[in-house]
Amino acid sequence: MKIIQDMRINPAWIFGVLLSTLIALAANLSSQFIGVKLLGFSKSPISAIMMAIIIGAIIGNTSTISHTCSAGLKFCASTLLRIGIMFLGIRLSLTSAGLNTILAIPFVLSAIAAGLLTVKLFGRSLGLSNPLCGLVAVGTSICGVTAIVATAPTLKANEAEVSYSIACITVFGVIAMFIYPFIAHFLFSEKPIFAGIFLGTAIHETAQVAGAGLMYQSQYNAPEAFDTATITKLVRNLFMIFVIPVVALLYRPQEDSEKRPNLTSLIPWFIIGFIIMSAIRTIGDLGARPFGVFAPEDWESMIGLIKQSAELFLLIAMSAIGTTAAFSNIRKIGFRPFLLGLFAASVVGGVTLLAIYFLGDLLVDKILN
Repeated sequence: MKIIQDMRINPAWIFGVLLSTLIALAANLSSQFIGVKLLGFSKSPISAIMMAIIIGAIIGNTSTISHTCSAGLKFCASTLLRIGIMFLGIRLSLTSAGLNTILAIPFVLSAIAAGLLTVKLFGRSLGLSNPLCGLVAVGTSICGVTAIVATAPTLKANEAEVSYSIACITVFGVIAMFIYPFIAHFLFSEKPIFAGIFLGTAIHETAQVAGAGLMYQSQYNAPEAFDTATITKLVRNLFMIFVIPVVALLYRPQEDSEKRPNLTSLIPWFIIGFIIMSAIRTIGDLGARPFGVFAPEDWESMIGLIKQSAELFLLIAMSAIGTTAAFSNIRKIGFRPFLLGLFAASVVGGVTLLAIYFLGDLLVDKILN
């Protein structure tokens, strides 16, 4: 009801939502053009969210339009963002990947621990803010842009910190997407499962993992590597449920660091909603007829609709955030976050390789054989 009232009395609300939606559409088209038309992938590894931030930032820094429709932009960057995060939970089912899910867990845990500890140890020594360190940590250790977007509200990160961390994670993720398939084949040419685990654990974004897996599959005729990389990334994404509260505790803003942590602030409503949506997906996938009500094709259609809604809401939200990200604020942050992101990404990749080397054969024999 309040939203309807805001629309009636405040045209800036409507214009802000419309502007964010148009930027989101342009971002999606541009990411597809770059990834599919220019780079030749069947599915673009270029994040539409990154493109939304870039396009939004250009508009916001070259015009005053963001000031005239701030009410709608604020709605998209806050409420719509949280609803999108909640809906993301429908993507994650604990039952869909079988034994490969169990196999991936130790490697995912090692990568998460490496990413969080590295940023915690070196982030503050570089003079970076707690929210920015937290965003780089969760983006490196979990699932790139999605984890950053989901964590930003709990850390009270500003637009510049969100934009910078997404850019940082995306750049290193794209570099890894093109390099890591060749490293994986050099090290694991006879064991495509290990190659898939490495790709799924060491590369940040889901789209980038898919791109690297497809490169490996087409280059070396190893579909098993692609399947394993996809499952490993699914498991890694799932741990977002547990890691976000930990990151919120470790990287609380400095003004909150002396306060006793409040459970409701560490696990806000949209993360609880995320967990509920994931639980619904997991339970629904257990039976031949989900919940005894839905036909399988209707269940899949419903899941697809919620996924698309989540992606659309997040894309619109990040478009709004981009329009409020002043280049002057981003410049003030400096080059140090990129150094931290590069180092953290390298550590995660190295720890993953060590874990595969020492544990790979043992776990495969015990779990899959």
